[in-house]
Amino acid sequence: MLMAAAAAGACLPLAFAPFGVSSLAVISPAVLWLLWDRVPARQAAWLGFCWGAGAFLAGTYWLYISIHIFGQAPAPLAVVLMLALVTIMAGYTALLGFLHARAVVRGGWSWFVLLPCGWVLMEWLRGWLFSGFPWLSLGYAFSDGWLAAYGPVLGVYGISLAAALLAGAGVALIGGGVRERILALTLGAMILGGGVVLAQKNWVAPGERELRVALIQGAVAQDRKWLPEELEPTKDLYRRLTREVLDRDLIIWPEAAIPAIVHEELDYLEAMRLEATGHGAAIMLGMLERDPESGRYYNALLVLDEPPGIYRKRHLVPFGEYFPVPEFVRHWMRLMSLPYVDIAAGDATPEPLSVAGLQAAASICYEDAFGAEQRVFLPEADVLINVSNDAWFGDSIAPHQHLQMARMRAIEAGRYLLRATNTGISAVIAPDGRVIDTSPQFETDVLTASIRPYTGSTPFVIVGNGWLLVLVLAGLGAVLVCRRSAA
Repeated sequence: MLMAAAAAGACLPLAFAPFGVSSLAVISPAVLWLLWDRVPARQAAWLGFCWGAGAFLAGTYWLYISIHIFGQAPAPLAVVLMLALVTIMAGYTALLGFLHARAVVRGGWSWFVLLPCGWVLMEWLRGWLFSGFPWLSLGYAFSDGWLAAYGPVLGVYGISLAAALLAGAGVALIGGGVRERILALTLGAMILGGGVVLAQKNWVAPGERELRVALIQGAVAQDRKWLPEELEPTKDLYRRLTREVLDRDLIIWPEAAIPAIVHEELDYLEAMRLEATGHGAAIMLGMLERDPESGRYYNALLVLDEPPGIYRKRHLVPFGEYFPVPEFVRHWMRLMSLPYVDIAAGDATPEPLSVAGLQAAASICYEDAFGAEQRVFLPEADVLINVSNDAWFGDSIAPHQHLQMARMRAIEAGRYLLRATNTGISAVIAPDGRVIDTSPQFETDVLTASIRPYTGSTPFVIVGNGWLLVLVLAGLGAVLVCRRSAA
């Protein structure tokens, strides 16, 4: 049974990009729930752990590439860090299995209420606790299709709830009686029908103005990006590519596009600003910034326009941008010539960036994995802009997964999302999550498109995850009440 659970978990990543077998986001948890039926709590916990370990080993193996190959950490340390994260993520599923077995709730209450609600609550918790790691949430597998229509209303976790309810319905069809099977078919029809109805609803409205944009993908290899001899060629590359599209209103460079600190390249940045504004264009680019007063470093997104602007990354990556370790470990990292200086977090409640006549909701790399955090900009922002550097993940599935998560942010907000990355996948994403165009990975490319600013608020922008959590907690509360009544 443990091997079956691990195998079912290992199939889950196939539900997401680049594979796109979304039905596995229903089948994989359904198999685990069948294995959980009438087993002791200890065994249920081990089954849940094996499922989670299989899912995250297969779905986030690219952490080793990021930590060891590009982060230059020793291979044993990279393996330990990767397995530590997998263990923590698997622990959530183990806890759910344990609690489900202890609840002693069977049949419809388990399949249609306890497990779906518990599953979504665990997804939300692992996307929030310890800085959060929302990868492989079921909802992301449905960035296409009818279930995506729940995104503007309940966000990605609302789609996860719909998928979990379908999983429960599948379990009921296999193991339930006539009553449970009828309820399962009814529930499945209601969920799919609800998606069809919601897909017809327009929550936001396009503006009249059309904005011409260009996303520049430099494709500078990560293992060479920060070499001193690469600085001038990189600056020349972005200057040359920008000059090709100065007829555009907005030109976006990726995260840390220029491998230097802002104050070291003020002359270059001012020259680029003057050249762009002289043609009626504005530039946004990612660079590292150092505050001269505090000495803190920030991962920043600069606006070269009138007026200039800056956004500082708020949600940082542990062990990538900051190191939550004791001083003696930091001292060892210093001796091993490993990165040990922390990036500081920016303002927790920033204003939208004003650029090219737009109000932009900015995010840098990993931040677009956290839908609720984008709400701080909305509804004032009329476009979403993300700059990233997925070169850290090499030629793995991670950039494809990351793009799929970005698509969900566009769906939740009802806004275009412009995504400029160093080596791909740069993309222009429509407010309904459709990918309008992309740049090929690992190739220097300039992606051009025309978009419109959007106004208005989706229900998710107004409430966020609030009412979904109320719904989930109410479901779990109902199970407890019924359990006590039956006792």
